[in-house]
Amino acid sequence: MGTLVGHVAPGFGFLLIGFWHLFNHTKLHFRRPSSYVSSPWFPSSISRYLELYLIMAGSLMSISMELVIGPDRHQPFDPDGTIPSNHLHNFEHSSISFSFFAYAALALALDRVRPRAHGEVTQLLAAAAFAQQLLLFHLHSADHMGVEGQYHLLLQLVILVSVATTLIGIRLPRSFLTSFVRSLSIAFQGLWLIVMGLMLWTPGLIPKGCRLNSEEGHQVVRCEGEAALGRAKSLVNLQFSWFMGGTAIFAVVFFLAMGNLYGKATEYRGIVADDDKVAEEEVEDDDVESQKKQREETKSFLQMGKVVTSRDMER
Repeated sequence: MGTLVGHVAPGFGFLLIGFWHLFNHTKLHFRRPSSYVSSPWFPSSISRYLELYLIMAGSLMSISMELVIGPDRHQPFDPDGTIPSNHLHNFEHSSISFSFFAYAALALALDRVRPRAHGEVTQLLAAAAFAQQLLLFHLHSADHMGVEGQYHLLLQLVILVSVATTLIGIRLPRSFLTSFVRSLSIAFQGLWLIVMGLMLWTPGLIPKGCRLNSEEGHQVVRCEGEAALGRAKSLVNLQFSWFMGGTAIFAVVFFLAMGNLYGKATEYRGIVADDDKVAEEEVEDDDVESQKKQREETKSFLQMGKVVTSRDMER
């Protein structure tokens, strides 16, 4: 992170995973509304573990960019082996990436071994990864007072939603709403990271009265005074509210579209099942009536036999 690509690339990853979860949770809810159970990850037709493989690959790529490719000497340490202050944020970002790599690797192992309560443990690992992300962004070594700090502050609110809904999902695995909100929060994390990268490292999008300033080898947005800084932060708040509103609208439209696509199929299957049940009951009624008729015919036949026998005896 700390650059346009460093925010847009992981942001795209969060956006992709969030939308993948949103699609699968909603589809599963409409297809099996009475037996829906949340899942921390979803297999694909290409590979069962494709989602986990992508998380691990993206995390390793992020760690490499932060600690090997990004630094001028292709390593983040001083000659004496200590961590310099200008590379502290590289280790912070790498720690976040490592937490998601550990989650994906352990989730894969748990699915293969399948011990008891492996689903709940996987959810707990995801919550721990989000909590690590929240902690490091909250205690970030970068400036918390500038424009970038305002973007990070609002990002923490979204991460907090991801942590809370993941923990709630352990206790309420059948709650579709919890999974729906968690998926949206993951996608919104990605969207906000992309917006942050574009707005902070594209010179033409930097707020009026602010500019990019090189500090310790990094480009940082600095404003000329308190008025310009206050205006820039207000613009960040407006962006957040606009994107949140747009995400809410998208969520409702997406939910209705998925209901129209998969809900009708479920309703049709329910109608067919009800019709089959009615048909079976009608067949059963017909069988009962036919059995009654057979009993009556047998009874009358026996009575006729008794009458004939008594007449023969009289003769």
